[in-house]
Formats: sequence, structure tokens, C-alpha cells
Amino acid sequence: MKTVPHNYYPRPQMKRDSFFSLNGEWRFGESEECDKIITVPFPPESRLSGLNVTPKPGWTVFYKKTFSLPEKFNTGRVILHFGAVDTITEVRLNGSHLGSHEGGYHPFSFDVTELLKDENELSVKVTDDLSGRYPYGKQSKKRGGMWYTPHSGIWQSVWLESVPMDGIESIILKQSLNSVTVKVRAGGEKRKITLYKTGEVFEFYGDEVTFTPSEVRNWSPDDPFLYYFTLENETDKVESYFALREISVKELNGVPRLCLNGTPYLFNGLLDQGYYDDGIVTPKDKDAFEKDILLAKSLGFNTLRKHIKVEPLVFYHLCDVLGMVIFQDIVNNSDYSFFRDTALPTVGFKSRSDKKLHRNEEERQIFLREMRLTEELLNNSPCVLYYTVFNEGWGQFCADEAYEIAKSYAPDRIIDATSGWFIQTKSDVDSRHIYFKPLSAKNPHPTRPLVISEFGGYSHRVDGHLFGEKNYGYKTFNERKDFENALVKLYTDAFPLVKNAISALIMTQISDVEDETNGLVTYDRQVVKVNEERIRELMTELKKQI
Repeated sequence: MKTVPHNYYPRPQMKRDSFFSLNGEWRFGESEECDKIITVPFPPESRLSGLNVTPKPGWTVFYKKTFSLPEKFNTGRVILHFGAVDTITEVRLNGSHLGSHEGGYHPFSFDVTELLKDENELSVKVTDDLSGRYPYGKQSKKRGGMWYTPHSGIWQSVWLESVPMDGIESIILKQSLNSVTVKVRAGGEKRKITLYKTGEVFEFYGDEVTFTPSEVRNWSPDDPFLYYFTLENETDKVESYFALREISVKELNGVPRLCLNGTPYLFNGLLDQGYYDDGIVTPKDKDAFEKDILLAKSLGFNTLRKHIKVEPLVFYHLCDVLGMVIFQDIVNNSDYSFFRDTALPTVGFKSRSDKKLHRNEEERQIFLREMRLTEELLNNSPCVLYYTVFNEGWGQFCADEAYEIAKSYAPDRIIDATSGWFIQTKSDVDSRHIYFKPLSAKNPHPTRPLVISEFGGYSHRVDGHLFGEKNYGYKTFNERKDFENALVKLYTDAFPLVKNAISALIMTQISDVEDETNGLVTYDRQVVKVNEERIRELMTELKKQI
């Protein structure tokens, strides 16, 4: 029997005993005959899918899976979950239409209780036109440079769980420095929370409860302490966790600074795009996520900027457990113009009104909807402290209004309205991208912390570990020692800037991605391009500057 990939409960902060994975072999095709075999949850364009097909933006594909549930699996209701499918999905079970979903980065589910049989056939139809109407991130019909191979169809786990009739439907956590509020949507009246470590019990009626644990211990990358608990009502029980932590802005010696748990903190990070040479956007297993996080930590970094992608919840869970702050991007939609969005800003034209940019009202509403879904999905993740709404003008419109909307969904997070350029009036930070020139902290905003949200981008190619012949980076070094020395100088030059102004540094990037060879590790994750001890010592010195 073949191993089922990603065969673990995909929702770590609302975990039940009930779980049945539908990952593994499915029938697949460009017609309902489904004449091929694919391994789910890997996109068909990837090697791990078993197909490795040439991308065909605009195509419609079909999936079919036959399954039987274990005896006594159903305890009331059975819910079918999809982690993410790109982009427009229609789902049928045993010939009956379950529903549809639009958008490629968020989970969705259906109650399938009434349609279940002893043997079931699940059918999924997916259309992916990569038109720009829906968020698409770094996918491109003409991949190359900073644009990558597009992916289609199912790319996160498909699974089933059974829920009691009056079961717990959702948990919303509001985590602060000293207390947590747990808001519950569930049947019945009485709820009970039990903390694992101390055995403390908090019983309540109604929808929410706020409490302070007897031992207050704050979460940070240096001490990623989590409070694990069970939540019960009369019929159901789930496992979850929270953390006590806070990101805020305070003035230090006349300079606005980002603070973690009330103390000025340097968020020293790497751009992380979440691409893999074998699975494109889906790693072989969650160990690949863990390996990247631990590599960043071992080198002395404490932050990853999750760039233009939303990961499965297990990724954020690992960041919670291992201690890695996440700066999360909202995924862009609408059109991209090299001249408008990259060339002109790079040579200095970084100011313009965005009121009349990307004026298609439907696309604007889709973007705002997907932004809300991202913030709702990641609300409970302690590691997610910061959201970037627009990156380098991609799909940007009315950023001041978008900032207000984002802040209303996530008032306890930092909102970076415009990362790089086309800065408008409202944002929590002064967010800059600096390539092709030395780092600078000139003219910082008087009330906003200064964040260098992208810099570096230095390229070094490692023979035998390349995606292809083409190369993309902002400065190329043929020799490994020259590449490493340049990185060391880049950070050494940043020491006085951190001391005087900078609150966060995000260097491009943790790994190579296709033509981009500006990672600290190769695309196949086989070769770390720098002396790890030297970089670790450098980051230790950098940390002392704030």
C-alpha cells in the first residue's frame, strides 16, 4: 500500500479525534473520463503529482476519488474539507452537486452527511484561467525571472471529519500580553476550557470567555511558549492552543520602534516564497516546512516574510511551536505592469495616487474578500504579527481604505499598507524596498517604525542544483566566498542603521526559486550557500544593535 502524503490533521488549533484523509491516488484528466492517475495534494504541474504536465493556464481539469468510511465514523455530521484548490471549483458527491468555490488560497468545506453511501465517488471540476481576476501571486503564463511556474487544481489536503450534531463549529482567539479571549460558535449552552499544563478549568455559558492563566509566560522566538487546552461542550471536544504575546509601536530615544511584548525588538528576517523544486507550491511533507524554519533559526533569523502566498495551517503551527515570527502578505490579483510597478519605482518614481489604479470594481471586491479570508484564517496563529496589504503596487488601489479594512479585521497586528512604494497616507510602518544601492534610513517617518521589507537579492549559482540555464538576481557572485562576503558587508553596514532607526530587516531570500538564485539555500534545499557559523555570529552582533 502506498503512503498517503500529508496524512495528518490539517487544522492544529481545532483538532478532533475524527480524521480521514482523502490524499493519495485520484483519477485525473481533462475530461470526466479521468484517464490518468494523480497524487493529491500535489498540483499536476509538479513532479510529486506523478504527472509533471506542462502548465496550461485556462484549462479545466477533473478529479475523481472512490472511498469508503470506517465503520462508526459518523457521529452526527460528516464534513468534507478542501485545504485549497486553484481556482474555480465545483464539487459533486455520488452524482449530487455539493457546491462551488472561487479563489485559490483558502479552505472550504461541505456537509456531506445526507449523501454518504457505503461506497462513495467524489468528483471535482477545477478551472484555472490565471486571468488576474482572482489572486494569483507569483504565477505567470510566461514564467521567468521573478515569475514562476503556474499551478492548478488541488494543492492542499482533502479530508473528512465527523462532528456531533451540536458540535463546536469554530474558535476565535484574541491573544494579548496577559490574557486571552476565546470566542466559540457551538451548539448547547455550557462550555469548558481546561489548560493542559496546570489543569486550570474555565467554565462558561454563552459565546466567549476571557481569562488570565495562573502563570503568565510570553511567546517569542527565543521562548515560543504555547498554552495547550481542550474545549468541550455537552457533545464535543477539540484540542487547541494560544500564546500570550503582543506587537506594538513605542518610541525609543525619539525613534518609533516595533516592540515585541513591550520591548523594542529587531525583526530580522528572510523573504520566504514557499516554492519547492519537486512540488512547486506543495512540499513533499511538512518536514520540508520545518527544515526551512529551522534553517532560518539556526542562521540567527527570527522572522519570515511569507511572500504572496498563503500556506496550509500546519506551516503556521510549526512557526508557533518552533518560534518564528511571520510577516504575512495578502495575495495580489489584477494586472501587473513592469514599467509602472517595477521600472519607474526602481529609478525613483515611487509616489503616485492609487485612487484610479486597478479600477475594475469586481476585482477590487474580490481582493478585499480574499484579504478578509486570509486574516480570518490566520487570526488564531500567534506567530502572525504583521500583514502586508499591497506589495510594490501589484494590484494596488485605494490603499488608505484597504488599510482601514485590514486593521478592522486584525486590530492587534501591524498593517503594512504599501510595501516598497506608492505609499499613501495610512500605514502602521514606513516600509521600503532597497535594491541596487546601499541600505539607507534617510528621512524616516516621524511616527512610524522603519521597516526594510526587502533588500539584498544577491545571486550565487550552485552547479548541479539549478532549475535551468537562466539566472535572475540583483547582483551576481560567481564564487561562494564572494557571495558570503557581500552578505556580511551588507549586514555590517546596517549595524548603525539598526541602532538609530530600523525596526525590521527582510532579506531576499531563504531559498532559490526557479530562475532566482538569490537564496541562502538552493532550490532543492540540498546546499546551504554560506558558512552557517559565520552568519550566525553576524546575526548575534546585529541583534545587539537595537
